[in-house]
Amino acid sequence: MPEQQDSIGLMEQRKALLAALAGIGEFRPGTLQARYRKCGKATCHCAREGDPGHGPKWVLTRTVDGGRRNWSIPDAALTDARAQVAEHRRFRQLTRELTEVGERLCAARLERSHPVEPGKRGRSRPRSARRR
Repeated sequence: MPEQQDSIGLMEQRKALLAALAGIGEFRPGTLQARYRKCGKATCHCAREGDPGHGPKWVLTRTVDGGRRNWSIPDAALTDARAQVAEHRRFRQLTRELTEVGERLCAARLERSHPVEPGKRGRSRPRSARRR
């Protein structure tokens, strides 16, 4: 009976995770970075030692097709972009948790429907000798 209660608990967890996934808002993958730059004018404040330069200018960076892509984020859209990136992190965490619960649930169902004898677990046939 404890296995069945575990399965019920896992099914409840799965249900809660699916409900949380249904509530996910707009999201986008990537990392927001503040960038500063120096303009190159000798009389500008950015030419002084220790000055970070002009900025920050916000850039969303992510990998696409094996390469890095950057998108400029206007200051007016920064709050939305931060929320979208945070929502993507939440989405990834929920899908990781859902995968873990699904694996445990499938393993419990398999164990219940096809019990394994105690001494038989984890054994495989020995490998054949390599031919030359």
